[in-house]
Amino acid sequence: MILSGRGVTAVLGPTNTGKTHYAIERMVAHGSGVIGLPLRLLAREVYTRLVEKVGPTHVALVTGEEKITPPNARFSVCTVEAMPRETKSAFVAIDEVQLAGDLERGHIFTDRILHLRGREETLLLGAGTMRPILERLLPGLTVIERPRLSQLFYAGQKKITRLPQRSAIVAFSADEVYAIAELIRRQRGGAAVVLGALSPRTRNAQVGLYQSGDVEYLVATDAIGMGLNLDVDHVAFAQDRKFDGYQFRNLNPGELGQIAGRAGRHLRDGTFGVTGQVQPFDDELVERIETHQFDPVKVLQWRSKALDFSSLRDLRASLDVAPVIQGLTRALPATDSQALDYLSRYPEVIDMATNPERVEKLWDACALPDYRRITPAQHADLISTIFSDLVRIGWVNEDFMAEQVQRADRTDGEIDTLSARIAQIRTWTYVSNRPGWLAHPTHWQEKTREIEDRLSDALHERLTKRFVDRRTSVLMKRLRENAMLEAEISVNGDVFVEGHHVGQLAGFRFTPIAGTEGPDAKAVQGAAQKALALEFEARAARLYACGNGDLALGSDGFVRWLGEPVAKLAAGDHIMHPRLILLSDEQLTGSARDHVAARLERFVNHHIATVLKPLDDLSRAEDLQGLAKGLAFQLVENLGLMFRRDVADEVKSLDQDARASMRRYGIRFGAYHIFMPLLLKPAPAELITLLWALKNDGLDKLGYGDLIPALAAGRTSVVTDPSFERSFYKLAGFRFLGKRAVRVDILERLADLIRPLLQWKPGSSARPDGAYDGRRFVTTTAMLSILGATPDDMEEILKGLGYRADAVSAEEAQAFLANQQPLSAAAAADTEEAAESVDDADAAPQEQAVETPVLPEGVAEATAGEPVLAEEPKPVLLWRPGGGRAENQRGGQRPQGERRAPNNASRPGEGRRDNRDNRERGERNEQGGRPNRDGGSNRDGGRPNHRGDRQEGRPDRGRGDRPERGDRGKAPQPARFEAKPPRKEKPIDPDSPFAKLAALKEQMKK
Repeated sequence: MILSGRGVTAVLGPTNTGKTHYAIERMVAHGSGVIGLPLRLLAREVYTRLVEKVGPTHVALVTGEEKITPPNARFSVCTVEAMPRETKSAFVAIDEVQLAGDLERGHIFTDRILHLRGREETLLLGAGTMRPILERLLPGLTVIERPRLSQLFYAGQKKITRLPQRSAIVAFSADEVYAIAELIRRQRGGAAVVLGALSPRTRNAQVGLYQSGDVEYLVATDAIGMGLNLDVDHVAFAQDRKFDGYQFRNLNPGELGQIAGRAGRHLRDGTFGVTGQVQPFDDELVERIETHQFDPVKVLQWRSKALDFSSLRDLRASLDVAPVIQGLTRALPATDSQALDYLSRYPEVIDMATNPERVEKLWDACALPDYRRITPAQHADLISTIFSDLVRIGWVNEDFMAEQVQRADRTDGEIDTLSARIAQIRTWTYVSNRPGWLAHPTHWQEKTREIEDRLSDALHERLTKRFVDRRTSVLMKRLRENAMLEAEISVNGDVFVEGHHVGQLAGFRFTPIAGTEGPDAKAVQGAAQKALALEFEARAARLYACGNGDLALGSDGFVRWLGEPVAKLAAGDHIMHPRLILLSDEQLTGSARDHVAARLERFVNHHIATVLKPLDDLSRAEDLQGLAKGLAFQLVENLGLMFRRDVADEVKSLDQDARASMRRYGIRFGAYHIFMPLLLKPAPAELITLLWALKNDGLDKLGYGDLIPALAAGRTSVVTDPSFERSFYKLAGFRFLGKRAVRVDILERLADLIRPLLQWKPGSSARPDGAYDGRRFVTTTAMLSILGATPDDMEEILKGLGYRADAVSAEEAQAFLANQQPLSAAAAADTEEAAESVDDADAAPQEQAVETPVLPEGVAEATAGEPVLAEEPKPVLLWRPGGGRAENQRGGQRPQGERRAPNNASRPGEGRRDNRDNRERGERNEQGGRPNRDGGSNRDGGRPNHRGDRQEGRPDRGRGDRPERGDRGKAPQPARFEAKPPRKEKPIDPDSPFAKLAALKEQMKK
């Protein structure tokens, strides 16, 4: 082979040197010409530019799948594979000649470089790395090196979401391309997608989407490195390894430089870098890419064009001929030669390929591209079918082709499905464009082209729908045009700028959505803020005029307007008057802000005064004086509940008029507590807990708000949780008593049940249920029922209240009770009625009673009403006041605000003065009504209290927990325990009215 480079010019240089533009200008300067390009997509672009210059009637487009051949066409634009083997055109140009080193397609480029010439001028366009090999193969070659029009700089590594606009992200698999495009759509609005597997029409549409500015990002494979002219400012490599058809390998510096060179257009500089998981380029590689210094191409792929069609064996032998010129190497088997190898083993093919004409026809069929990317064997089966039809009937069976085409003629499905159908229809588009293969080629060319276009449009639509947010793309375009952006706010608070959702307005706070932190964020935020300023003023006016029903205070301390938080509460100078902090952006200013703050403060004050009306009224009381006023102040500070022992001295010092004046404000003086029953409800308790938590930084403490549901459910007692803040029990109206906490009003009812048992004297009347000897008592069903507790819980509760248990054997208890008067039916009925009654003003609903035996543990009930021993008697616990350890001495840390009671107030009750006060009849109302439980008149709506204020007395009528004189220093003797020392019997005065009354009583007994 003798080759010559005379009349051939190689225009070499890096990307963005204007080589293709130069070739177009040189071609139109001639009367005719042919230009070969590496991609159908690029051929389409050059065809469009030529049509703009010389008109559509003078330009032909010839590719494997498309032919536009006007009769008078002077210029032809082709893919390299579709270029003629010989031409009489004056001008010939071959673009991207460095692809002659490609393992898959290189031999085709090599053949055109070595043999195709124009009559007047031949141009070879490509990278500078081709100069040594071209000068060696083509003696006399003229080389023109063109410098790059702009500079290329390395920008380092950046996250995908931080890449600048007008960036191209390069990956080498469809899955990776789709994943990156999806990420960019979520973060930056959208991206165009360019894959080699897409149809040219779809790729054109996607490139157009990017070029028009509808999206700012392009995600592509290395297809963009093959001469696509794009307005790319930055190229980022998301992968640096690819599968070249034989193996996975790293891209060499020349390939990296070819792709990176797409950045920058004309005189505008470009940048390149890495993203994702790709490691930053080393300094040597960066320098080579920036200066375009790459290893020269040493050999070109070659395959003999002198094919022998005498037989299949001769054809295969001619394909295996090695080159004789240094610098060329025999190409690896391509798709066509692989198909020929398979078909050479098919018996039916061997039987048909019996002459040179049929062998050549078989080789022509083997050139069918494998658009579907299937296995070589499957591809060979399709070629075998086509070859069989060509031999037997002279063309491809149109019934078979119609069936295949119809199978692909569907536009439903997703991206992968449509891509597979496009690959299938492209196969038949190629068949329809082969000369002599069809009886009616024009019909099939039009039909397959129509189907391919329809599928391509559907695929473009799916890609755009999946990877592009149309509203975001419009917004980005308007930003580049520096146009005034229009913003609007929907009724539910969504903020839109140019139809693009940019954030959410809740109350008076605007929260931008994720993804608006890019370089255009300031412009978007500015447009949104203009709309927000007007909206804030309108919202402030509406809030100022709204009713209290539109506002709500939650247990989290936030004030909400129509469900949206507008303020939060914080600790103030007084626990009943917290501070209000507005939740608003800086756009709420001036009078609008003042109006909002004033309206919300008015609501909060009204809400507290309404829900906590008893406390609010008490804090404003002007008719209380002296000790009553001081005690009322303490009660307000303690949010409506105090332990009586903490203020025992003050309570003892109150006269009856002061007590009555305090009862008018809903205060109850109980045996254990001073409290306001109206606050023992869920709503007041929840607000009280909130106010305390604001003052004491308790919103984040364990147990906050967890006791309110129990109160709302009517629970009279709950199992305590040691991890909870102890104060939350008291704030919810519960008394912490070791393992169980009991509602304070229920404890007062317990005191009402215990009091008559300790006041009863043996022999004076029928023994009440639970009474023992007048000084001690046993637990009853009524007690367990109102507490919702078990006998074990009852023991814990009584000990926490300061009672002491004396354990006696069941036999001793039986013998003692046998000598007492039996329990009367009337007394039992009265006790049961007392257990079931609930004061509406004092208690919330109760939980179901716990069924427990009436008699002491270990004692069963006999048919005659007298106790007998159970089968397994247990010790009987006899409870007496005083001497027990308080619940806080038993159970750990004392609750905040609860101080240790002084010795004279450590026992249940108030002392002798209270009992004396209870016996007085000055508690009756001036209007003549009978006193109720709290001392108020029956006419004021209270329940009648037949016992007057007796319930406020202490359980023990003695000296509390001081030991008896005769018992000091000795072991306790429970059976002989007396509440106070026995008094000496005095002789009865016969003239006393008491003596006459006693005599009358004895006479009635007889």
